[in-house]
Amino acid sequence: MDLLANVALGFSVALTPANLMFCFLGSVVGTLVGVLPGLGPVGAVAFLLSLTFKMEPASAVIMLAGIYYGAMYGGSTTSILVNIPGETASVVTSLDGYRMARQGRAGAALGISAFGSFIAGTLGVIGLMCLAPLLGRAALSFGPPEYFALTVTGLTLVSYLSRGSMTKALIMTTLGLLAGTVGMDPISGEERFAYGILTLRDGLGLVPVAMGLFGIAEVLENLTTVGQHAIYETKIKGLLPNLKDWKNSLWPIARGSCLGFFLGILPGPGPVIASFVSYAVEKRVSRYPEKFGTGVIEGVAGPEAANNAATAGSFIPLLSLGIPTSAIMALFMGALMIHGIQPGPLFIVKYPELFWGFIASMYVGNAMLLVLNLPLIGIWVRLLKTPYIILFPLILLFCLIGVYSLNANVTEIIIMLIFGVLGFLFRQVGFEGAPFILAMVLGPIMETSLRQSLLISRGNFSIFFTRPICAVLMVLTAAFLVSPLVTAKRKR
Repeated sequence: MDLLANVALGFSVALTPANLMFCFLGSVVGTLVGVLPGLGPVGAVAFLLSLTFKMEPASAVIMLAGIYYGAMYGGSTTSILVNIPGETASVVTSLDGYRMARQGRAGAALGISAFGSFIAGTLGVIGLMCLAPLLGRAALSFGPPEYFALTVTGLTLVSYLSRGSMTKALIMTTLGLLAGTVGMDPISGEERFAYGILTLRDGLGLVPVAMGLFGIAEVLENLTTVGQHAIYETKIKGLLPNLKDWKNSLWPIARGSCLGFFLGILPGPGPVIASFVSYAVEKRVSRYPEKFGTGVIEGVAGPEAANNAATAGSFIPLLSLGIPTSAIMALFMGALMIHGIQPGPLFIVKYPELFWGFIASMYVGNAMLLVLNLPLIGIWVRLLKTPYIILFPLILLFCLIGVYSLNANVTEIIIMLIFGVLGFLFRQVGFEGAPFILAMVLGPIMETSLRQSLLISRGNFSIFFTRPICAVLMVLTAAFLVSPLVTAKRKR
């Protein structure tokens, strides 16, 4: 009965006119971000984060979440029609989706992508609704040593699961931890690395750094690769999958939903990993694995379900433990903290309207996206033809306005531009921005937990190995660090 009462409370929050409007706005913007190759959900959330400062907390989170899972929906359109993923999690969809389009089955591919995303998104929200409160109650037994061990394991796992070199990811993590030390010491209150600059006394702001690393850097990178992409011109028809398509897709959607949800909980780029794992699983269990990559519908249904279910799973560690597991979750944490709300074990108890309203809005948002994606595919295809030379000045303008409107501080614009150039240079040499931004957010939590733990143990580091949860997490951390070295040695 408590669950039903909480769900009713959530819908009473989500179905208010203002929150419905923000849910719709987030879904449309997210789909647009997913459709247009380049910006991605992280960049979009980064430069819209400052606009939520004047909004109600529930409205802010509902809109930003709509952008996140909307981008997962929209990314499949470019993968299928143009063979260019709108965002990284849709890379796998292009393998079979584009082949289906070339065979005249673009409608079936787009249709099963939309329906699979809706089913997986709904199942993911049910999982979030059930697991987040349980994990939140379990987390009440966590102390500073457990939080320190958890942040160390999380950052190590992000580096371990990184798409590029683990060494480069660890370097970016270290730089992010250093960036997190700028400002006032959390224990003593002493000034660190501020160099007399008033803005730096409060630390490097998450919004300008994120906008620089993901928004400005993305624009600079795209300007080096601007070109015309061939759009699939044939009339798109048959958006409703037939019975054979449904028969071939139901199990891939079910497997992708389960895999995506649980992989989304892990630190790292959850939707990306989930889509790749789902594709590999479908190819393994298929009766005709040799046909994968030639236009089979299972290769679209499974990955699309997986990346949408992963978006729901990724919220569980943030809302239950207060630990963001990816760059975009770090931005969500920033959005909550802007409104004075600290996510963690007491979040659901202290802010039930916000938590359950957010859950209910995801049900509503998934339904909106299903309605939006199928009828509006023709509009999204036309938008794909927009020259990037028109889009990039608008993105830059939004970034500048967004950062300045936060604190009316020109120094933060300079910080954003510096990190934009740094982000672009990092990308050119294969360094990802996600480990940096995640480490910058988790760094202060890790430092405070470490120092509190050492105060409790009077400087004895054995506290991290004598407590069961800490010991398990530290062993996992060591395993993640050592396993690539063992693998490399075996290959040699």
